[in-house]
Amino acid sequence: MLLFLSLLGIFLSVILIYFNARKNPSIIYLGFFFLLISLYSLIQFVVLHSKSTVLVSVFFLNIGFVTYLIGPMLYWYIRSVLTDDSRLRKSDCWHFLPMLLFFAFTLPHLFTPWSEKMEMASKIVENANNVWIFNRSIFQKFSPALLVFLSRPVLVLSYAIVSFILFVKYLKSPDKSRTLSRQAFMTKWLAVLFAFLFIFIISHIGLILKVKVNEQIIFFYTLNLLLAASGIGLAGLLISPFFFPGVLYGIPLIPERTPSDSINVEKAKQAIPENNKHPFYHEKDYMLMIEQKTEACMTEYQPYLESDCNIASFAKTVNIPAHHLSYYFREVRKQTFNDSRNEWRVNHAKKQIIEGKSSQFTLETIGKLSGFSSRNAFFTAFKKSEGTSPGAYAAQFVK
Repeated sequence: MLLFLSLLGIFLSVILIYFNARKNPSIIYLGFFFLLISLYSLIQFVVLHSKSTVLVSVFFLNIGFVTYLIGPMLYWYIRSVLTDDSRLRKSDCWHFLPMLLFFAFTLPHLFTPWSEKMEMASKIVENANNVWIFNRSIFQKFSPALLVFLSRPVLVLSYAIVSFILFVKYLKSPDKSRTLSRQAFMTKWLAVLFAFLFIFIISHIGLILKVKVNEQIIFFYTLNLLLAASGIGLAGLLISPFFFPGVLYGIPLIPERTPSDSINVEKAKQAIPENNKHPFYHEKDYMLMIEQKTEACMTEYQPYLESDCNIASFAKTVNIPAHHLSYYFREVRKQTFNDSRNEWRVNHAKKQIIEGKSSQFTLETIGKLSGFSSRNAFFTAFKKSEGTSPGAYAAQFVK
């Protein structure tokens, strides 16, 4: 079960980071949070359950130092979501200190000959209680073995408490009223995230203490309340995002008005009651501004003609956060950015065909000139939009 959850978490984190980081940078922190907590569980599985001297040699104390970033990743994710600002600050460098300290402490082990690591691993495989001995031999000059084992979960618990305080402050702050309506459920997601995280980390700390007090690591193998709670917490953490797909869009906050957002500003002002004029948009006005900027940019600059046009590059062009654009297309346009972009491309191709360009160029060339990267992409998008193939459409204009 632990192996399955660990691999599931790694898979989830890779999917989150690879497909969504450009749309919403805060997902990078969430993805690495899941990746590191899954790696922490995988290390535990390898050392206690794998019975493989090679795997134990590779995982034991060699890569564990990166898991000291579990807490910082959680904190950065919560902060970036609640503030709608994913940028790191200079002061955030201090969050890397625990990882760097542990890395420095493990340097002697990292340079230990492979034969000695294999010998150490074979003794751990023979008797898992030996993990206490080897940790003590490496860290005895700096700290007791119990402190080493507790350092990571206690650090995560500390960050979880600080992050939870940020969450509570957000719930009480005026910023909550600036949340775009369809993303208000994010508070439920964060509450679920904190609930499962506290269950997992507190029960895991309790399990480590129980094992150390009794000097019997067998508690990690036999069913008990702490082990069951730890498993439930970990499973809940890794599975819950599948029930909240909207977490990919974060909590877009209605921004403050700026001079660059002055498209039809008088029309927007008329929609705001006199007794409620303030420096922030109303949601409808903000969506209207995004629509006007999007249409104006597509019409004037035609970025869709570039084959690599995506929501990340378009967001930079119109100076609107990518996850705000994702929200607009999903909730207002009821389509993805890619579908909307392809409609512009298809309309451009239709114009070329109507003007007789199909007699000068092949349809594949017209598709590429319209921004499509391949013939298949052009034909698929054209048929989806017009209900017919480019060839059939062009045949109507053959003299």
